[in-house]
Amino acid sequence: MSSLKPELTHNTNLLKILMVSTEYPPMNGGVGRYTSNLTRELNKLGLQVQVLSNENGHGDFFGLSPKNTKNYSLLLKIVNEVKPDIVHIQFEHGLYGLKLDRLNPKKTNTNIDLFYDLCKTPIVTTFHTAFNFKQWMNIVATKNKDEKWKVKNYAEKLLKYWTHLINYKSFNNLNKDKIKKSKRGIVFSQYMKDKIGGGDIIYHGSEPLITYDATIKGKARTKFSLSQKKRIILALGFRTNTKGWDILDKMVIPANWTIVMNSSKNYYNTENYIPKISAIHEKEIIDLHKGFLNDSDLSLLFYAADAVILPYKVSSGSGVMFDGLAHGLPFIAADLEFFKEFSAMGLGITVKRNPKEFSKALVALNNNYEYYAKNVIMFKENLKWYNIARNHISLYKQIIEENNVAPTIKQRNSNNFQGAVKLRKIDE
Repeated sequence: MSSLKPELTHNTNLLKILMVSTEYPPMNGGVGRYTSNLTRELNKLGLQVQVLSNENGHGDFFGLSPKNTKNYSLLLKIVNEVKPDIVHIQFEHGLYGLKLDRLNPKKTNTNIDLFYDLCKTPIVTTFHTAFNFKQWMNIVATKNKDEKWKVKNYAEKLLKYWTHLINYKSFNNLNKDKIKKSKRGIVFSQYMKDKIGGGDIIYHGSEPLITYDATIKGKARTKFSLSQKKRIILALGFRTNTKGWDILDKMVIPANWTIVMNSSKNYYNTENYIPKISAIHEKEIIDLHKGFLNDSDLSLLFYAADAVILPYKVSSGSGVMFDGLAHGLPFIAADLEFFKEFSAMGLGITVKRNPKEFSKALVALNNNYEYYAKNVIMFKENLKWYNIARNHISLYKQIIEENNVAPTIKQRNSNNFQGAVKLRKIDE
């Protein structure tokens, strides 16, 4: 639960926020979708929020890229022009250009690091990634699993293992350094808070785009050509090995359940993992092949389901889990620390990541479905974007009060924010 009090002590119209996220709709990606929803709700509550993103996103300012070695300089120029009260960075290492040094881990960095040293405006950072050692190393294993064992590939794999091995501490230090240099850090769970070394827990917001009524499940299933009789557990996400969908085809699926899959390719990720479904499971496991869904269709697909399945090999957080909970769906997940935190609240079941344990968990969920569903219904109120945005506003206000600096937007030219040049490239 968030440690922040949502009461608003000042006029929110005085606050001007520069939201920073390389990934932003219509780009495919969970960070971008999260940032877009948060920005929309903050603007509805009276803040003046504009977004700096990649030029393929519909932000207000452009130029961020994992390949741009001057991301920090671009950010400084826009901050100096716009003069926000707070800069809010959605931090996922790879989106700003993560460079792991193979020889000297102290040189490992992202292209945004210098901004934290040079920026004079208060910074808020939301952390989207934090791994323990096992998960950090599993990233390499899952990425290389399907490679043919040639000498060249073997040497490349060893090099990747070595690079990850010596950079685990450096990777985590990138988070710890940023939380020290931010006025506030935001995390989605206690697990992330412990791993990063601080931060305010504000859950990943989520809520249905479509209003629920008694007919919605039937309509949703009709739209996606799904059975009206069986219970459905949904496997949803980007096509990466880390999703762990390889165990689905090995599960024993109860007769009254169907696994429904839908996947898409992440904007920046080069993986395109396609899970295998054998002939004996072709009626028990259905792959929709719908790709990246818009918010309306995504909400409808969640309404078509009864639960979410998350057999992840690696995860420091899951937007799919939060989306499922927001639609009233309990989950079955691998026993990773993040998922265990929410299963302890009675919102789902976590088990060891193998077909036998997941099959048993599905039976257990079926037999105790009302218990888990009731807990989810009570919990999902915490995820409404209105509540999430109010907690963010409370945090912003605390920063302003602690710095004893009143927002100065009234003294600025009212056209300054809207009239700032929409930068697509900054030439150094």
